Amino acid sequence: MNLIDLKGIEIIAIGGSVGGIKAVSEILKSLPKDFPIPIVIVLHRLRNVSSSLQKVVQYQTSLRVKEADEKETIASPCAYVAPANYHLLIEKDKTFALDYSEPVRYSRPSIDLTFECIAEIYGKTAVGILLTGANDDGANGLLQMRNAGAKCYVQDPNTAHSKVMPRAAISLGATSAAIPLEEIGPILSKAAKNIR
Repeated sequence: MNLIDLKGIEIIAIGGSVGGIKAVSEILKSLPKDFPIPIVIVLHRLRNVSSSLQKVVQYQTSLRVKEADEKETIASPCAYVAPANYHLLIEKDKTFALDYSEPVRYSRPSIDLTFECIAEIYGKTAVGILLTGANDDGANGLLQMRNAGAKCYVQDPNTAHSKVMPRAAISLGATSAAIPLEEIGPILSKAAKNIR
């Protein structure tokens, strides 16, 4: 049996910080261009700095990658990246909202805020994955997702550039499994074939 079952899943949320670009690229390179579930990616980024994050990640995958836009409807196949210096929220009509309120745990975008929105809007039809990172942003959000019925996972800390973020989620009981980074993409790709 595949570790991650995607039947009935409407969205996959991925969060990370230090080492996160490399980790996300590693996951997405295994996914086909017609991957049937939208992916929302929140990575901590430098403020007020023009970034080619979307281009860097796109280079690694055939799946379409774009920055999320205000009021954009979430649809597949696409991996959406939170824009620099904005919190990425999700409305009840499953569109994005960009928020410029204060940083949370020194971060904007905040992984927690996006995960909390997904918990509220998608509940058990979501998958949450928390990757490498040097602080605990995302751990509480992942716990809220799990409490809402979502399937929640972390990158195995032993494969993480920084172990703090996945370990924080594990200590909260926010995850059902810690998966080595190199296995996450292939697991998602295989699971997607079972829902087509």
